[in-house]
Amino acid sequence: MESLKEKISLVPAQPGCYLMKNKHGTIIYVGKAKVLRNRVRSYFSGSHDMKTQRLVSEIRDFEYIVTSSNVEALVLEQNLIKKYEPRYNVLLKDDKHYPYLKVTNEEHPRLITTRKVKKDGAKYFGPYPNAFAANETKKLLDRIYPLRKCRTLPDRVCLYYHIGQCMAPCEFEVSQEKNKEIVSQVVRFLNGGHKEIKDELFKKMHEASEELNFERAKELRDQVQHIEAVMEKQKMALTDLVDRDVFGFAYDKGWMCIQVFFVRQGKLIERDVSMFPMYQDPEDDFYTFIGQFYDDDQHKKPKEIFLPEEADEALVSEFLDVKALKPKKGQKKELVKLAVKNASIALKEKFDLIDRDEKKTIVAVEELGKALHIDTPHRIEAFDNSNIQGVDPVSAMVSFLDGKPDKKSYRKYKIRSVEGPDDYDSMREVVRRRYFRLLKDEQPLPDLIVIDGGKGQISAAQGVLEDELGLAIPVCGLVKDEKHRTSQLMIGDPPRVVPLKKTSQEFYLLQRIQDEVHRFAISFHRNVRKKTMFTSILDDIEGIGEKRKKALLKHFGSVKRLKEASVDEIRGAGVPAAVAEKLKEKLEAEKEK
Repeated sequence: MESLKEKISLVPAQPGCYLMKNKHGTIIYVGKAKVLRNRVRSYFSGSHDMKTQRLVSEIRDFEYIVTSSNVEALVLEQNLIKKYEPRYNVLLKDDKHYPYLKVTNEEHPRLITTRKVKKDGAKYFGPYPNAFAANETKKLLDRIYPLRKCRTLPDRVCLYYHIGQCMAPCEFEVSQEKNKEIVSQVVRFLNGGHKEIKDELFKKMHEASEELNFERAKELRDQVQHIEAVMEKQKMALTDLVDRDVFGFAYDKGWMCIQVFFVRQGKLIERDVSMFPMYQDPEDDFYTFIGQFYDDDQHKKPKEIFLPEEADEALVSEFLDVKALKPKKGQKKELVKLAVKNASIALKEKFDLIDRDEKKTIVAVEELGKALHIDTPHRIEAFDNSNIQGVDPVSAMVSFLDGKPDKKSYRKYKIRSVEGPDDYDSMREVVRRRYFRLLKDEQPLPDLIVIDGGKGQISAAQGVLEDELGLAIPVCGLVKDEKHRTSQLMIGDPPRVVPLKKTSQEFYLLQRIQDEVHRFAISFHRNVRKKTMFTSILDDIEGIGEKRKKALLKHFGSVKRLKEASVDEIRGAGVPAAVAEKLKEKLEAEKEK
């Protein structure tokens, strides 16, 4: 800590970004500041809340990059977070991808829902608050406008043609002019013209009624009612039709809540709620959030952004290249106030839930570290082997970060070098492969390794780590009782039992980890067995190679369904007639055994 304080005195009083590192040299937090020296110094002086203390307790070194302006620091911070994905910044990321309606750029366009906005020449409308809202709007448009529905054109007309929801370009000629006309009507509708279209349908309904065409009048009446039900149940309306996002934030006890109202065509369609711990000044964390909110087209930028009083609209405008305003009066100001009020309410409501979640995760991890007499194991990796009498042996690894599953780091392993049911050698192989790869790729190592098993498995893993790889990562083992439930925790050389209360949160955490790795290993083993059983029956059939094995597996999915299939059904999977007959003969012979 003394060396850090000396280094702080050399930090310039200029704008820029700082990168905090842990004992492994891994970047765990990226921040920005108008005055770097003051901000960095603040972490190592004064009192902090518990979560900031956790961050500071891990810091062993830091770097900084000076920028020429605060906006440049904002952009740099965003890029550094994207590059390093520091653990303490991840909570700022909003991983919600809202649904859009898309009119495809094809010869015969389709109307579909999507969560990815691409530069593909298609027309996108949204975002919608949830999949239900997007799908309801799509159903409504499908009733009114007969764009094609099939992803690939079929050989004959389908049900959509018979109910009047498709012009069937698969069988009938549909001109480009007709497609353009329908697309322009869909675009007009989604751009806020649904009221005009509703009035037109209402007029046509009366005309049909006067002509005694009551069936057509009823269809038109239903369409009008659907428009009213789907498009006009809005919470608040502004007189203009500008698309805008309205931001409001509140903070308390070291946490921030940000509410974003989506206003489309002058109407408030829904809100987004994000909550995360603060490690900087509130305004700086707000700018960091807003930069990530619109990163990579995750959320489409609107025409305008409304900001609360504390924000700097000029800074946000320059940073995002979008018109940013702080409304001064009227309904627009009330909308910002409403966003702030909702953020305050949500923050208060969530504190109990946050405390409860922390006890199950972060606090449980800290208590586990104390019980094992090691540093807090922020990243825990757990292994489990699965086989049936040595057949198709596999292993699986799951990763937990601060007590929560980190599913993108999960790994599956097919055992290569072990014959028969040898649990110890299987454990040696996967531990060797996992951590040799992390060392080779210079990836962060875990703080604790959990093995499913007792002394033998622990010793096997420790031998590989210490003797072959030169790593000093703590290894503990979870022993099950006769009912296959987590019973004991062991660690050390020689392994000793660690006394843990079975009602403690750290014990529940270990149970969750053991259950998860067991589930992951079993599901992987089942898939491997299914493929092995399926392909073994095909090995001796001339004319069936790897490509056809995969095609048959994809088509039938199981040995049982393949055995029940007729020759014609086997041929339907792309198998020649002679080969299909040979396969059927072998399957019949298998049944008789």
